[in-house]
Amino acid sequence: MRWSPASCRTPSPHRRPRLRPLLLLSLLALAACASTPRPATNTPRVAGPKAPPGVKIGAPYVVFGQTYVPADDRSYDARGIASWYGPGFHAKLTANGETYDQDDVTAAHKTLPMPSWVEVTNLDNGRVLTVRVNDRGPFVDGRIIDLSRRSAQLLGVDKVGLAKVRVRRVFPPESAAFTPPAPPAPVIAAPPPVVAAPVPPVVATPLPASPPATAATAGLFIQVAALQDAGRASWLAAYLAPFGTAATSQTPSGLWRVRLGPYASASDAADALGEVQAAGYPDARIVKP
Repeated sequence: MRWSPASCRTPSPHRRPRLRPLLLLSLLALAACASTPRPATNTPRVAGPKAPPGVKIGAPYVVFGQTYVPADDRSYDARGIASWYGPGFHAKLTANGETYDQDDVTAAHKTLPMPSWVEVTNLDNGRVLTVRVNDRGPFVDGRIIDLSRRSAQLLGVDKVGLAKVRVRRVFPPESAAFTPPAPPAPVIAAPPPVVAAPVPPVVATPLPASPPATAATAGLFIQVAALQDAGRASWLAAYLAPFGTAATSQTPSGLWRVRLGPYASASDAADALGEVQAAGYPDARIVKP
């Protein structure tokens, strides 16, 4: 995963230079509008076309000793501080491999899927804007979103640097391109015409011995989630299709389980479990039928 540092503007018409780590302690008094620290990288970044469409949730990661667990939280709604980053990171790569454009209406978030969309409300002036999340950050306590320069301008944050905001997950029409399509409705063919035929005489024949019963659910499964919303469970099953056969089933308590499998051996199940957990579902586990 690549990381993009974050910054914000001060009320001064000039940009504050990036701070070196050894100077941080001496400038804590200016932290309110200081740049948002992010992991540094020495890999050169070159502007290029944006990555093809696709949703990235990602595995848990650690930054500055803090563990973050990305998740597809469709009901996300939080309040906190917004900062912004711009010229110092223009044309560099975002965490999901896109080319950052400071003039796009985008933002960075620590855990939401990339891309996803959020409605940001500036609680200081009442402005509301829907932005597209395509990066990770900001990694400062109390800050919940890092806006692009254009997003900050539209919300009135660019001049003050920081603002109190509400961030709420939304699903505008453009997000449909990143949602697995619903399976087509089955087509039921018309029944063939009924043709009368003579009834043959009934001849009694002994029944063959019944074969030994085989459990239809033999093998091991990976339980990825247990959800209250059947629609969300179906969406997750479709999203997990690249990992294997995914299905939903309802428990006696009313929850909808999303499972992958069955797997013939414990080693196959363990390999698949590692892939699912790395894709952003650390609570997935191997279960028996």
